[in-house]
Amino acid sequence: MCYSLSLQSSIDFPNRHALKFHGGRPILTSNLSTLGFQSFPERGRRRNVFLRRERGVIDSLRFGRHTAVDLCGDPRHRSRVSCSDGRRTPEARHDAEDTAATVEVTEQSDFSEFITSERVKVVAMLALALALCNADRVVMSVAIVPLSLSRGWSKSFSGIVQSSFLWGYLISPIAGGTLVDRYGGKVVMAWGVALWSLATFLTPWAADTNLWALLAARAMVGVAEGVALPCMNNMVARWFPPTERSRAVGIAMAGFQLGNVVGLMLSPILMSQGGIYGPFVIFGLSGFLWMLVWLSATSSTPDQHPQITKFELEYIMHKQQTSSREKRRNNTSVIPPFRRLLSKMPTWAVIVANSMHSWGFFVLLSWMPIYFNSVYHVNLKQAAWFSAVPWSMMAFTGYIAGFWSDLLIRRGTSITLTRKIMQSIGFIGPGIALIGLTTAKRPLVASAWLSLAVGLKSFSHLGFLINLQEIAPEYSGVLHGMCLTAGTLAAIVGTVGTGFFVELLGSFQGFILLTAVLYLLSALFYNIYSTGERVDFDTTA
Repeated sequence: MCYSLSLQSSIDFPNRHALKFHGGRPILTSNLSTLGFQSFPERGRRRNVFLRRERGVIDSLRFGRHTAVDLCGDPRHRSRVSCSDGRRTPEARHDAEDTAATVEVTEQSDFSEFITSERVKVVAMLALALALCNADRVVMSVAIVPLSLSRGWSKSFSGIVQSSFLWGYLISPIAGGTLVDRYGGKVVMAWGVALWSLATFLTPWAADTNLWALLAARAMVGVAEGVALPCMNNMVARWFPPTERSRAVGIAMAGFQLGNVVGLMLSPILMSQGGIYGPFVIFGLSGFLWMLVWLSATSSTPDQHPQITKFELEYIMHKQQTSSREKRRNNTSVIPPFRRLLSKMPTWAVIVANSMHSWGFFVLLSWMPIYFNSVYHVNLKQAAWFSAVPWSMMAFTGYIAGFWSDLLIRRGTSITLTRKIMQSIGFIGPGIALIGLTTAKRPLVASAWLSLAVGLKSFSHLGFLINLQEIAPEYSGVLHGMCLTAGTLAAIVGTVGTGFFVELLGSFQGFILLTAVLYLLSALFYNIYSTGERVDFDTTA
């Protein structure tokens, strides 16, 4: 284990001092009973010292103004130690327990350790699952163009067909979130992927049977996919310390958005080779292959993983600092306290944000190919490519947002302010970009405005989405399910409403402007009522 000691002011060391640990907290003390010490002449305002542990590991330090020093045991892990008051250095003959200057520790892992760790492998598998989730979802957005032409469907009816996915998605997130909080993400995610892959694989048969069978198959995809994001949120909260969660969510959601890109770009190619239903078969089979790897290579929590190193497990568990209240929660009834959750305004802040996020996400995802095809008169392949570019941007900016969010927190920005910054960029940015979209005269310009809107939208993942883990870590799964259910209702209204709105006004412009205004209002609501602190749900407001 490595420790980095950051001093905010010069410290005078007239006697010998050492870094020790009492009750799990590091302190500066003059008692050298456990550490060897050798001092060198002071140079200016700094002093070089060497600490020698009983095991023979030699650590070097240099104390001075705004300096940082490392105590290195195991090079795979590092902690940042900040002296709370450098002037309170103990005297040589004082008791160590009474006179030690307390320092605070904020651990952070080396990048090499992070990128090769088991927790990154877990989030990579989550990213692949979310990619399949969106690929199976978006394939209908491409297939709906030839299906509506061949069967004479109007835009309003096409909206109803596309919304059938959301009918199923409406009922499962709360149940899925409750199950994942109770039984863990490994099993629940495996069942979810298996069911939505089977439903996707059977969609061609359902479409050739009758319309109701097609709607039922798409609804089943929605039911199964409703557990995906609660599982991701739950496993990130258990596998990653707070200082790494933004990056983890960024990686997972990058996979989520790349699924849109893969689905939109590959679907026309697969249709040209295997007919309209080719993508459904390929993506469905891919889900079963993923499930085999997932079941053999992951676990719901790090302490259950057979291959995790001792160092990584200690690092994660130390940073988690699970409260006794959370531990009691795991042994209580599976029925969550819905009334208490809904009694707090921070809950409504994330619900409103998720509702607007889902509105914009599903409207853009469902209608982009039709929008480019009908407004700019491009063919199906071109429409799919123009639609895929924005989601590529979202995957890229999502990881950048995650890195920046973690950086802000490590540098002292409060979690509350960080979440509000991310959410403001994620909603105000798309609102302005969609207003710009209404002025686009060419498909390339329209794709650029959409890329800006969707790319900036990814910042909201580091706002409301990760905020769920912070305000209610013991209820993160069920709270995410509640948010998804509310968001799905908004998405159904938006997806179906788009078709009727376009038929009524004769263009997409009015609905795009409405969506832009809703983004701006939702950003205002979130900034007023959200918090990055844990909320006490044991009492009602």
